[in-house]
Amino acid sequence: MAPWWKGAVLYHVYVRSFFDADGDGQGDLAGVEAKLDYIKALGVDGIWLSPIHPSPDRDWGYDVADFDAVHPDYGTMADFERLLDAAHDKGLKVVLDEVLSHTSDEHPWFVESLTGGKDGPKADWYVWADPAADGTAPNNWLSVFGGPAWAYQPARRQHYHHKFLRQQPKLNWRNAEAREAALKVLDFWLEKGVDGFRLDVAGTYLHDESLADNPPVPAAERTRHHWSHAGNLQRHFHDSNLPENEEMLEVIRRRVEAHNAEGGARFVFGEFSEEEDRCGGYLSPDSGLHSGYTFVLLLQRNLTPDFVRGHYETLAAYPTHWPTISFSNHDVPRTVSRFGGDDPPPELARLMFALLVSLKGTTLVYQGEELGLPQAKLTRAQLRDPVGDLYWPYTGGRDGCRTPMPWDSAEPNLGFTRGEPWLPMAREHEGLSVAAQEVEPDSNLAFARQMIAFRRGSPAMRLGDLEFLDAPDPILAFTRTEGEETIACVFNLSGEPKAPDIAALEGAELLPVRAGEAELRGRSLGLSPYAAAFLKLQSPGAR
Repeated sequence: MAPWWKGAVLYHVYVRSFFDADGDGQGDLAGVEAKLDYIKALGVDGIWLSPIHPSPDRDWGYDVADFDAVHPDYGTMADFERLLDAAHDKGLKVVLDEVLSHTSDEHPWFVESLTGGKDGPKADWYVWADPAADGTAPNNWLSVFGGPAWAYQPARRQHYHHKFLRQQPKLNWRNAEAREAALKVLDFWLEKGVDGFRLDVAGTYLHDESLADNPPVPAAERTRHHWSHAGNLQRHFHDSNLPENEEMLEVIRRRVEAHNAEGGARFVFGEFSEEEDRCGGYLSPDSGLHSGYTFVLLLQRNLTPDFVRGHYETLAAYPTHWPTISFSNHDVPRTVSRFGGDDPPPELARLMFALLVSLKGTTLVYQGEELGLPQAKLTRAQLRDPVGDLYWPYTGGRDGCRTPMPWDSAEPNLGFTRGEPWLPMAREHEGLSVAAQEVEPDSNLAFARQMIAFRRGSPAMRLGDLEFLDAPDPILAFTRTEGEETIACVFNLSGEPKAPDIAALEGAELLPVRAGEAELRGRSLGLSPYAAAFLKLQSPGAR
């Protein structure tokens, strides 16, 4: 029997923007608990909570100051325990977001590493290095968030490494004591009963001890993606993404699985945003983490069959790997805006949700994706994201996908809070609120529930192998097969009606779940613009 996480759908809750139960403008754990019935009604298997720990919020929770506590903005440990029990009572798993590669510069570990001197008990818990002769950084490593990935500290007369903000010093996983302290974080929360973890930047645990320079991306190979951030102009071979990082991933998985006897199968998956094939992004569940997701699909903007085909062709080289699939999260523009621009066609949201839920893997649904929310448009004065401020006006940063969840258009602040929301409410979301869609039988929300139920009720859609079918552009078609069941999934990725001729559909049964309109005549499938159709084939492997 497959473990619960294989083929599961997890709902990604960005806690600060989900629901504010106490009226202070910040989403909180009590707010998540208050909306568990809504989450349960989606049909998902569990929730993934963004980091819940105390933090100075330089990077909004991804700079942790205390791994064993709850951020006061979100409530107390008792609030978390009540949420965990309530979720479990409803049959929902709870997965936490853990940032074990770095900490806040306000974490006691770093304070001691800084103030205790080069011979102190935590001197090597972080990555320190002497400056170059002229006082500049020890090497050419660049931060993801801009500028050198080093910060000078007079107290030690050394630089410390930070792959992200200066306030996020890199924990030294080559130090056995530091590594064990990070692993004990997992033990602490597993003993409380959580069902697993999403590991932030899971390719970054190890650094090259020689501090060798990163090589540049050759000028002829640079794309818009490389030029979008200075850090993308070099290959991150030495500051992170080392091949031996795979060993750390296996250590983590074994540590997590050691708790299985206490609470059933636990799940740990990672985020891999660079050099995925070097650092363990595509390992099997038996030799690394259980699963991983990359930014390949999250960065796509061109709605063509190649955006899916290309990723699964990569995955085909790693047949034992079980992927996690996501189109949207708290770091990238929302799906319909990324693929549909400033004025996305209304049919696009259902097409993309149908495609997301149809792909092989464990699926992540970012809050609001089920509503078809577009990206919010904010002014510079409204931004809270340091990356957005750094690159304004080239990019608005990440705040446009982090605005509060719209619960009710008839209430102040769309029903998110009684106070002043931490980010402005997106007026683009007013007609798409939960309350508005709950009473509309043909809403995006109703369709999302239908799609998830379809997936849950079909072994092929939940666990089956994926094989692409021959189909003309702009049609994407593939089958999902498990045992005696084969489902063909066909998507019109254009704003024009199409009627592709697909040999495998001869004699197929057109299923009632669909986005848009579909009509089968022989092996020709008529599809309305941005339509998705699902067909049961006569026999497994029928083509």
